[in-house]
Parts: sequence; structure tokens; C-alpha cells
Amino acid sequence: MGTQTLELTSEEVLLEKEKSLILYNDEVNTFDFVIDSLMKVCKHEPEQAEQCTFIVHFKGKCDVSSGPEDKLLQMCSALLNRGLTAEIE
Repeated sequence: MGTQTLELTSEEVLLEKEKSLILYNDEVNTFDFVIDSLMKVCKHEPEQAEQCTFIVHFKGKCDVSSGPEDKLLQMCSALLNRGLTAEIE
């Protein structure tokens, strides 16, 4: 009997390691503060930050960034330190 070898393409390996940074709605922070936070922490352009802020407001949450977990941990911590509600999924 032959042995089967499982090979993952580099794209599959990348997808396995990629996580999402989710920002949640709260009743505390202003639109301007959230927009400013996304621009400073996640390096969003103003339009992107504004769109994400509206999605968070109307849908309750938004995927504001994706990438390797170590990169997202720094951004998540920075958002939490600003009083926002975020987590990595």
C-alpha cells in the first residue's frame, strides 16, 4: 500500500493563518472618534473608516482588518485601549 501525502498550496496555508479584526458597536463612542481610531490604528483612508463606522452602527459589527494574528493583536489592543470593543476571529 502506498502512502498518501497531503500538500497544501501556499494560498491554503495563507488562508489558514489569516484572521479578522472585528469591531463592535457600542453606545459610548462618537462616529468621529471611531473614524479617527480606524484611520490611526488600522491605517484606513477616511472614506474606508467612515464606511466601516456606518456598518458597525447599523449591523452591530464590521471586519475592519484581516491578516496574520500577530499583526491584528497589536491593532486589537490599540482599539481596546481607546475604549472600543474589538476581537480577533
